[in-house]
Amino acid sequence: MRMIPVLVGAFALGTTAALADPLSIDLPGAASAERSTVGYACDGGRKVSAEYVNAGDNSFAIVNLGEKSVLMVTVLSGSGARYAGQQYIWWTKGNSADFYDLTKGENAGPEFSCNAQ
Repeated sequence: MRMIPVLVGAFALGTTAALADPLSIDLPGAASAERSTVGYACDGGRKVSAEYVNAGDNSFAIVNLGEKSVLMVTVLSGSGARYAGQQYIWWTKGNSADFYDLTKGENAGPEFSCNAQ
């Protein structure tokens, strides 16, 4: 079994990206990692960016909310790609994305919605 280091980049949960050290993750069996960064324009003029990392069967996103970044991993989704991290859900479908806060209740709508730029 081959271990592939995946450089995630500088981030820290609950802080801004500039304050953190880089993180490397070893994923067994992953042949290579594909990375992409997408900028989003969201409700209320909010700007969000997400770095997506796909490495074999493992996929995750680092969602930069401006005031903090959240590391999220993919979870079961009926459609689109759904990522979960901390108390948050980032659900992308095509060029749109919704950000949910699970502490607001199971039936709560998204905190904000976005479109890829």
